[in-house]
Amino acid sequence: MKRLIVTVAVVCLASAGIAVAQEHWTEGPVWAVSFYRTTPGHFDDYMKYLRTHYVVTTAESKKQGLILDSKVFVKTPNDGNDWDVAIATLYPSYGKALDYNAGDDAKGKAIQAQHWKTPDQEKQREMTAPRFEMRKFVATTYTREVTLRPMP
Repeated sequence: MKRLIVTVAVVCLASAGIAVAQEHWTEGPVWAVSFYRTTPGHFDDYMKYLRTHYVVTTAESKKQGLILDSKVFVKTPNDGNDWDVAIATLYPSYGKALDYNAGDDAKGKAIQAQHWKTPDQEKQREMTAPRFEMRKFVATTYTREVTLRPMP
């Protein structure tokens, strides 16, 4: 019984902390950010790849309402394991960013088929495979954008 009371108390305190924190802001959309480290000598190649393929397909995804926005960030890495290219995609919610939706998946596949000029996903994988030689995946993070409320 004592264990149950302690558990309930911890849950209540955690919930109260979240409620207090949310009085400071209004929840906004969610950024999915993937971090990559380009392989030596391939930074320019990867930028050209992104300009040729990523820019085109994300513009169409935005036009069709699959995403709200996208951005690419670059920085000088701190060491050999640090990222130098980050690709950020803005979704209206965590659900839209993380949950599978058959309709959205079909739209995304149609965008890729149009861009790569084939609906064959195996051929698309073959055409996109060179990007793996240009960069190494580091991590992905999902971050909620918030709008701070002014002080009264």
